[in-house]
Order: sequence, then C-alpha cells, then structure tokens
Amino acid sequence: MRPPFAKKKPYILEMHDHRRIDNYYWLRDDSRKDQEVLSWLKAENDYVKHVMAPYAELQESLYLELTGRIKKDDSTVPVLERGYWYYTRYSGDNEYPIHARKAATLENEEYILLDGNHLAEGHKFFSIGDMDISLDNRLMAWSEDTVGRRIYSVYFKNLETGELLNDRLSQTTGDVMWAADHKTVFYIRQDPQTLLGYQVFRHTLGTDQAKDALVYEELDKRFYTGIDRTRDDTTLLITHNSTTQSAVSLLDSITPEGEFVPFLTREAEHEYDIAKLDDWYYIRTNWQATNFRLMKVHKDHTIEKSNWQEVIPHRDSVYLEDYLLFRDALILNEKENGIPRIRVIQPSTGKEHQLSFDDSAFVAHFSDNPNIDAARVRIWYSSMTTPDTIYEYDLLTSKRELLKQREIPGGFNPAEYSSERTFITASDGTGIPVSLVWRNDRFQKDGTNPLYQYGYGAYGYTIEPYFSASRLSLLDRGFIYAIAHVRGGQMLGRPWYEAGRQQQKLNSFTDFIDVTRALVTRQYADKNKVFASGDSAGGLLMGVVVNMAPELYLGVNTDVPFVDVVTSMLDESLPLTTNEYDEWGNPNNKIDYDYILSYSPYDNVKQQKYPNMLVTTGLHDSQVQYFEPAKWVAKLREYKTDENKLLLYTNMDAGHGGASGRYQQQKELALEYAFFLSLLN
Repeated sequence: MRPPFAKKKPYILEMHDHRRIDNYYWLRDDSRKDQEVLSWLKAENDYVKHVMAPYAELQESLYLELTGRIKKDDSTVPVLERGYWYYTRYSGDNEYPIHARKAATLENEEYILLDGNHLAEGHKFFSIGDMDISLDNRLMAWSEDTVGRRIYSVYFKNLETGELLNDRLSQTTGDVMWAADHKTVFYIRQDPQTLLGYQVFRHTLGTDQAKDALVYEELDKRFYTGIDRTRDDTTLLITHNSTTQSAVSLLDSITPEGEFVPFLTREAEHEYDIAKLDDWYYIRTNWQATNFRLMKVHKDHTIEKSNWQEVIPHRDSVYLEDYLLFRDALILNEKENGIPRIRVIQPSTGKEHQLSFDDSAFVAHFSDNPNIDAARVRIWYSSMTTPDTIYEYDLLTSKRELLKQREIPGGFNPAEYSSERTFITASDGTGIPVSLVWRNDRFQKDGTNPLYQYGYGAYGYTIEPYFSASRLSLLDRGFIYAIAHVRGGQMLGRPWYEAGRQQQKLNSFTDFIDVTRALVTRQYADKNKVFASGDSAGGLLMGVVVNMAPELYLGVNTDVPFVDVVTSMLDESLPLTTNEYDEWGNPNNKIDYDYILSYSPYDNVKQQKYPNMLVTTGLHDSQVQYFEPAKWVAKLREYKTDENKLLLYTNMDAGHGGASGRYQQQKELALEYAFFLSLLN
C-alpha cells in the first residue's frame, strides 16, 4: 500500500518582500467538513493501520498492559471544605470519573454530584471543565465540552433536590465562579473565531443568558483572561496574563453587582499573583526580582507599590515557584538548581523548617488545602521511581503522614528501578539538566540500550521528573528514559526560560541535540537505537530537531506538533496567535520573521533522510490546528529521500489532549510504543 501523497495546490504567501509557496495550504478547513480534506486524513489513518498491521498483536498487548496498570476502583483523597468531604472516584471499566461528596464525616451517605459516565453517553468525546459549589453548599455549576474544541457549556444543579436548573451558558471557556449571594455567577465568553476568552459576564440564576451583564472586556489580544476567588471566599478575581505581564482585578464577593477594580495598574514586564489573609494581600512578584520574591500590602493600599513590604527577598539562585498562606504558617515552594524544597515559616516566631522527602530528584507541589485555619498541609509528591503520593505534614512538628500512594496493579517494586539526575554540557558551555530512569536488570551502561528522550522547552513550563506507570512498558523492555530539561522551560528558574524564547529559541533545539549526543557518548544508549518524543510546543522541538540532526534518531514521535510557525503566527484569526507574540516573536516585524523562518519546521523541510516518524493530531484541536501536522507530513512525503516510515494518525473525535476516556487514552500511547518497538524488531 502506497502512502497517500497529497495533491499540490500552490498558494502564495508574501511578507517583508519575501515569497513562500505553500503547496498544501488547501488542507486547512476551518469548518472541518471539506470532504476532500477528510478523505485524505482518512487515507492517512488507513495507511497507519496498514503499516502497523504486522504489529497489531503487539499493539493490543501493549494496550492491555497499559490499561492493566490502571486501578479500576480508585478514588482521590477526600478534601474537607465548608463542612463537606469532596472526592472523585472511578469504578470498573468506566472511562470517566464520578464526583461526589459526604456531609460532615466520611461515614455518612455519599451524594453523587456528577457522574461523568452518564453525562458522556452519546458523545465520542467528553470533558468536564470546571465545577464550583455555591458558598451555602446548595447549588452547583459545572461546564462540559463534548467536541474537544475546548468550547464549554455551563449547567446548574440544585443539590438539595437534585433538580437540573433551566439556566445554560454557551460559548464559554469553562471557568465558572459563584458570588457570595448564592445566585450570581461569573463566567468568560470566547471569541467564536480565535477561541480567546476575553469577556467576563455576570449571570443571575433564572434569567436568560442574553440578559447577562458584561463586566469586563479584554481589548489587548496578548492577554488571557481568567476568573478566581481568594481562598477565604471573600474576594472575586479577574486575572489578566500575557507571556511577560500579569495583573489582577478585585471585587467583594458579597457585592457582585459592583465593579472590579485593579489591584495594581498594569506594568510592562511585571508579573505577579496574589493571595489574601485577613486584611493583607501577599504578592509573588518579579518586580526587581528575576526569580520572584514575596511581598505583602494592606488591602486598602495595593495600588501603590511603595506600600508593599518585603516578606521573602529575591535570591539569584532560588526560584520562588509558589506559596501558601495559613493562619499560623507561611509555606514556600522553592527550587534551587532544579531541586524543589518546601519551607514552613511561622511568622509569629520567625522559626522555620524544611519538609523532608525521600529521593534525590523529585517533584513536590501543594495539594488541595482549602482551609486557611488548618494545622496540617497536604503535599503532592512524585519521583521517577515513586508513584504519585499525598502526604500531610503537621505545620508545627513537620511530622509526616502518608495519606495515599497511587497503587500500580500488576505489581510494581520501586527497588527494581533507578533514577539519576545529571548535567550535559551544551555546545555553548551551558549545563543542561537531564533526568534519567531505567530498570536495573535491563540496563547496562555499555552503549547497548535503546533510549527514549523527551523534551518540551517552552512557556516556562517545567517537565518535572515525575512517575509514569505507562513508562514501565518501555523500561521493562530495556529502554532508558530521559527528560531533557532544555532552555525554554523553567527547571533552573526564570533565566532558564528567558534563554529559550524569542531570539534565544534556538537554544531549546541545540540543547536537545547536545543531550542526545552526550548520552550516546557516555554509553547510556546505543547510537542506533535512539528515539525522541515531544508534543505541542515539544512537537515544534521535534520538528526542528529532525531537520537539524535527523541522523541521530531511529524514530521520532510527535503529538499535536506546532510546526507551521511562521504562517500561524501571522494569522490573528487562529487561537493563541496574538497571545504568543512574546513567546515566539511577532513575524509582522522583519527581525522576528527572519528568526522564526530560520527554524520553522514546515518551512525548513528539505531533501534529506529523515527518521522513522509517527505524527498524531486531533481534528478538533483548539491549540494547534490539525492542518499544521497534516501539511507537514504532506511536505515531508514530497521531500524526504529515504524509505523510512512516515505515519500521520488523526483522531477524528478529539482535540489537543487526545481521547477523553481514561482507557481510550491508552490506545494512542500503545500505538506510539508499538511503532517504536517495531523499529527494533
């Protein structure tokens, strides 16, 4: 069966006196109904099925293996909030969670808030976006997406009677927030074309959505708009965030018909977030603090930074990642040299201590802690050899209690695996952190093992050294798994991010390549058995890497890859474009245009050998439109000079995150693993 070569229909794109000819522009169909386009995507899917047919048994075996590590009957650790214990549970072969609560004690009868399996009936895709309970515990609002486009409808339920209310809010981002009057909610409407959430509306129960009041409209398209509520439930927030700037607006929750007022006038390059304790706001800010510091200000004097008081000073080597306020404790989540630490400070005495963890390389974040008056804090913890764990620490003694550790059905012994953190020297002399994990009896540091190397490197998002049950399917077959923490993420603090965006973006790509070469040189891996993977912005990373150094990789997997960077960043009708000028640059400016053009994967496809490649996408993707990977594969088929496999799989019923069910999600992962293993025979 021949691969489905796409037709060439030249389309001219001109900017800055530079002409590009896009032969596959026709694959873009915003309606997703063009039969010629859909037929080509189906032909690609059929080709994937044909090529992988000899490995169907392997793929099914992997799927059963992956799903076999999912505990059928499982639940989250209950969280006490306003007199009710809230938790989520799964049962049997059900794909979706059940959200429930119990009043006062866990011995009381369960009340099911939402059954995702019932709500998902009749839909090929289903996702709950947000849930919020009114402050009197009587009413619930929640949002649903049944397409995968991240366009949500909001519904309401009376929790005392079980009655579904007639109110329905459409074309929203999914976020919903109750005011303290128990009848008013705030939500965000999306632009129907760009899907940008830019308008905050106030809705009163029992009224038509058409009568809702517009309370805020974001006119600057670089900003994302969000809504939130302070942890003490007294204040409603509108958050305004771009790549390099943030702001917050406030409204007293008991007066929802009032006006939101700025916490601080917006300032260029100033990023901050806030938390409230009694009459004081605490501010994590990068004002004169590259790696952020913590300050506080009385609620009546927020607008002038001269009133802000420093609580935790800036340190060049320590990134202040997060913080949590309790009545008798301030807790800091920091990172130094890429290693997290959690410090507990007692403001009344000035005493402090650090929470203890068991691994040398790990990830630790705050878990659910809704009660400011609590005497204990919950921490989520994981490492590459430790499954997800919830600990609870006494704030005075730091005594630790294990509340739950994820159970891996089929048996998992952490002693059979080892993890390591090392640094690779990049071509410019910079040390790149790398997290590694392997199975002890399958790994010899003699240059014979296959390597699976993952990378992302954008938005300051850190790929942490967390545990993955699905990863065991590779480790048990002799793979060593590596996360390359390339520049553009935030593993080593804010400067690490700055060194991998806009005019420094090439560092992300060369870092990844340098890590591959070094791991082979150090004999972690066989040079003929190297695989790479990345998704979304990590898919951009993969696209550049296969153009720059295709000879290093036997196989590459890339999910929902952002590969047509120049064209997409010039099109303001697409979701995300205007918000991301500060991330990639604005190609309407010639300097940015030339720089992005120098690495854009689609524009730099050339006649050369490429690795075996599996490219996956979702037809309804709202983040990276399906036609980017579709065009890229079509062009690769035209230009590549090898006989290596090139597969494009499109999930016709999903979006950016793939399939929505917990078991269905494993099918695409089984395809990826089977593809890589097939290359090793």
